[in-house]
Amino acid sequence: MKKEVTTLKAINSISELHRLLALPKPEHPLISVISFDDIKDFKGNASQRIKYNFYQICIKKDVEGKLRYGQNYYDFDEGIITFISPGQIISSETVSARGWLLIIHPDFLQGYPLAKAIKQYGFFSYELSEALFLSEKEEREIEAIMKNIEQEYQSLTDAHTQDIIVSQIELLLNYSNRFYNRQFITRKKANNDLLTRLESILSDYFNTGQAEEYGLPTVDYLAKKLHVSSHYLSDMLRTVTGENTQQHIQNKLIEKAKETLSTTSLSVSEIAYQLGFKYPQSFNKLFKNKTNLTPLEFRTSFNTPVH
Repeated sequence: MKKEVTTLKAINSISELHRLLALPKPEHPLISVISFDDIKDFKGNASQRIKYNFYQICIKKDVEGKLRYGQNYYDFDEGIITFISPGQIISSETVSARGWLLIIHPDFLQGYPLAKAIKQYGFFSYELSEALFLSEKEEREIEAIMKNIEQEYQSLTDAHTQDIIVSQIELLLNYSNRFYNRQFITRKKANNDLLTRLESILSDYFNTGQAEEYGLPTVDYLAKKLHVSSHYLSDMLRTVTGENTQQHIQNKLIEKAKETLSTTSLSVSEIAYQLGFKYPQSFNKLFKNKTNLTPLEFRTSFNTPVH
């Protein structure tokens, strides 16, 4: 049996996307609002991965089918908005859908502060499994902004059209930022479960010799183990603990260092290597910054013999 070959297709323009979705030519070359009700014939296939070189913000109401991001499938449910940045690769097996898709080519934002600022919105780096869940009110607010954008580029273009559309995009992103912060707060149980798993992974990493073998745990390593993006993990931790992932790793490391300093006679250098440091000086510096004591000073406070 012949093995099916997965192909990669790059979509570089709004016009190309409209052709892929069997839609009429876009009314504006650099921005488009698409209703899923109008997508009748998707010109793609399940074995084809697609790289979209523009921003996509998708709010949907119903979808029959799945969207695959990397190795994971994501099923659409009610009240969800997702964000895709230029260069991300997805595979679609969607049959039908209801909702809206806002497409923004990066060139549309050139000359505006948003061209740089849009990269600071962490949710464009989130995995699709970390979609923003909307209330009905929030869904209506986002949908209204998308419709305003569509109406603006459909009307007679003048010197103010692009300014108004860019301000609407920024408004949409700021609302989304607010809604994401709300989601982190209201989904405390899910966040606490994630925090518990993170603690378990870090404890296991330091207690089983992995740190000594592989070095200090990285943010990317932890995010992959938890099946979330590094941006999402840090945002969640900041909401729950007030600190980002790197600070959380350091706190766990100092906790383990204190335990080892106070209960063993290992030298400071041995402890540094055991915790994953290449150089004991780096361990000494971090410990002093976090505790206002050197490792030796901390050990002395427990009256433990130093070797």
